[in-house]
Amino acid sequence: MKYNRILLKLSGGALSGQKSFGFEKEALENITEEVIKAVNAGIQVAILVGGGNIFRGRTAEDWNIERAEADNIGMLATIINSLTLRGALNSKGIEDVRVMTAIPINSVAEPYIRLKAINHLNKGAVVIFGGGIGQPFVTTDYPSVQRALEIKADVVLMAKHGTDGVYTDNPAKNPNAKRYKTIQYDDVIKNDLQVADQSSFILAKDYKMPMYVFDFKEKDSILKICEGQNIGTFIGENCKTELY
Repeated sequence: MKYNRILLKLSGGALSGQKSFGFEKEALENITEEVIKAVNAGIQVAILVGGGNIFRGRTAEDWNIERAEADNIGMLATIINSLTLRGALNSKGIEDVRVMTAIPINSVAEPYIRLKAINHLNKGAVVIFGGGIGQPFVTTDYPSVQRALEIKADVVLMAKHGTDGVYTDNPAKNPNAKRYKTIQYDDVIKNDLQVADQSSFILAKDYKMPMYVFDFKEKDSILKICEGQNIGTFIGENCKTELY
C-alpha cells in the first residue's frame, strides 16, 4: 500500500446524500462500505466529519446568531454525525470504533488525546474525531489536516459530495473549468481555489501533508488511492501542476 494510515475528511453533505438535511440511508451505506473495504485491506482509518447536514452557517445568519455561538452549535452537529457513523459501522460488523471529541462529552465519547488516538489506530480501531478542534472560527477543513499531522497519517483524503476534484474555476458557474490531476499547494493558495479552506492548504503545505480531493461516490475510491491510483486531484509539494 502507498498509504497505510489515512485521515478521511467527510462533509456533512456526505451523510445527507440527496437530501438537503439530515441523513440518507444510501449515503451512510456507501460510507460504511468504503471504510470497511479499507479496514479489511489493513489500512488504519481515522475520520473527521463536518456538520453541515444538521446546522449550516447560513442558518445562523438567517437567525442572526453570532459566529462563535453558531460554531459551537456546528461542533455539536459534528459529534452527532460522529456517533451516527459509529453506529452505522458497528451495525456492519466493525466493532472497535472510537469517537474522540475535542469538546468533553464523556458519557458518549472519549476525550481527544493524541497518543491514545494513535494507540487505537495501531490496534486496528477506526477513530472518528468529533467537535473539530473545540474552538470557534474554524471550519472542519483545518482540523482535518491538524488531526492528520497529530496522528502521523500518511495522507488526508477530502471526500467531497458532488465534487470530483480541484478545478481551475467553479464548474457549476463556468462550464469551461478544467479539473486538475495534480497541483502544488502554492498554486491552490495563489489561485484561491475554494474547494476547501485556504488555512487547511497552508497547514498542509507547511508540514508537507499530501492531500486528495475526490468524489466519494466513486466505488473503491479510498482503496484505489491507498494503492497508488490517482483519483480526483492530488495536492502536494513535489508534484507537477497538471490538468486531466
